[in-house]
Amino acid sequence: MAENPTPPVTPGTMMLELVMLPVSDIDRSKEFYRDKVGFTVDVDVTPAEGVRIVQLTPPGSYCSVTMSTGLADAQMPPGSLRGLHLVVADIEGARADLVARGVDVAPVQDMGGVFYAWFADPDGNTWTLQHMPWRPTGL
Repeated sequence: MAENPTPPVTPGTMMLELVMLPVSDIDRSKEFYRDKVGFTVDVDVTPAEGVRIVQLTPPGSYCSVTMSTGLADAQMPPGSLRGLHLVVADIEGARADLVARGVDVAPVQDMGGVFYAWFADPDGNTWTLQHMPWRPTGL
């Protein structure tokens, strides 16, 4: 598997590279994202007693998600994150792959020339596959 890209941080940029993902069971969620959605597990550490941090990255993404316990400033109600977008080159293919892996993904919808398909993780955090036909894909 190819490593995820790492763009340079240049003056004036503000790169979103990490989103906190609120879950109730880190092990269950780690398994879901790794085995069913295909994310890469980048980090799974316990840096202090009562603290655990798991970071995962979607294939090819610059941005990762982190699940944690024991970090008071990072706590949100499990399942409260909505509408994170995963931009794909082939939405029907991406949807079929996720369905084959056991993810319940809604049928693809054409919303004015942009295509979407939605799914949720075990806690109810929602994700959106998005395809914009005019965007270069490298296919």
